[in-house]
Amino acid sequence: MSTKYKVTTTEDAYFVTITTVGWIDVFTRLNQKESIIKALQFC
Repeated sequence: MSTKYKVTTTEDAYFVTITTVGWIDVFTRLNQKESIIKALQFC
């Protein structure tokens, strides 16, 4: 993450988005697929 987008205060709400380029790798590599599943289960 760039220093330009660091959170500097805890009083405000922040929304962060990411962009994934080349989605096919996310779904064909087992370790990446498991990471996404764990993150969604946590949410």
